[in-house]
Amino acid sequence: MERLWSPWRSKYIATFSEKKENKKESCAMCEAYKANDDDERLIAWREQHCFVLMNLFPYNSGHLLIVPYKHTATISNLDENERKEIMQLICNLSEVLRSVMHAEGLNIGCNVGRIAGAGIESHIHFHIVPRWNGDTNFLPVFADTKVISEEMHGTMVKLRRAFGV
Repeated sequence: MERLWSPWRSKYIATFSEKKENKKESCAMCEAYKANDDDERLIAWREQHCFVLMNLFPYNSGHLLIVPYKHTATISNLDENERKEIMQLICNLSEVLRSVMHAEGLNIGCNVGRIAGAGIESHIHFHIVPRWNGDTNFLPVFADTKVISEEMHGTMVKLRRAFGV
């Protein structure tokens, strides 16, 4: 296995420790759904137990987050209905991203805890990232830059339409 040296990543990782030491942060996920301004907060739609949020720092156009309303850091604290709704949303979003964004593949996952890469570790959320052949190029590797090819509000509107919102 080849390894890629990426010293800039350590700066990103260090920010999590600094935030924890410097102050008690409010929850961005809770603030988003309580704000009642879905367009400003980039909430694509809401369900009974969860909402779907456009990722502010997307890996690709159409990168979505499925977020339970319940503020919890672990999957085990979600009840059966919340877990079922999350899985149903993953299924539905997979189809929407394939049809609307013409995704050729998907990354679906959840980072539980800071060590696992969770940027917001206190409120569990699930990522669904559309992928295309060749969507990774030299810019993220050499220039620490990711090109997102579509404006986020436009993507959100397309996805809302496809999801019937």
